[in-house]
Amino acid sequence: MQPLIDHARNFPAAIADRRQEFAQLAHGQRPLALFISCSDSRVVPSLVTGARPGQLFELRTAGNIVPRYRAQAACGVAAGIEFAVKALNVPDIVGCGHSHCGAVEGLVNRRSVESLPLVQRWLSWAGHRPSPAPTSTSTNHTPTYQETDQDPTTIAQRHLVTQLDQLRSYPCVARRLAAGRLRLHGWFYAVDSGQVLVSSQLSRVFRPL
Repeated sequence: MQPLIDHARNFPAAIADRRQEFAQLAHGQRPLALFISCSDSRVVPSLVTGARPGQLFELRTAGNIVPRYRAQAACGVAAGIEFAVKALNVPDIVGCGHSHCGAVEGLVNRRSVESLPLVQRWLSWAGHRPSPAPTSTSTNHTPTYQETDQDPTTIAQRHLVTQLDQLRSYPCVARRLAAGRLRLHGWFYAVDSGQVLVSSQLSRVFRPL
């Protein structure tokens, strides 16, 4: 903790030559994008994007989960989305998943979070369900995350796609997407290499940014 305290104490002196830039921030914000990412300490949006203060409106949740829209829900995620879209008029939303995600591991292996009831409850909003026994006549396309033989990166990317789909359920997002006033981006950050992949909205295949 001490290095963090020391840095905070020295921060005013460290930005002394940028006082005008920081003074301008007191007059309001006009972020370039809403950036929805995981709370994971290894994911640092401003480091990855090079964003300066005022350029990203960040919304961080465990597993970058975006619960499906519910009109009567008192939800900090929903409030953050509404504020960014309707009050700040962000032109872009980036949903950013990442490799080695503990929340995704919890979706695949429920035993890994069995001692964390609040985490289990939060994961229930991810839009997934346990895999049913496979049948030749099954037509259910709801995403499932109990297939432990799959590549973890593929599962995490599928999870991100599901969160982007749930984001589209918000009326303010859907309206602006339809009007061409908002763009939605799916990014996937590899913790071990720093590489960022982006998904195609049509094929949902992830390729280097």
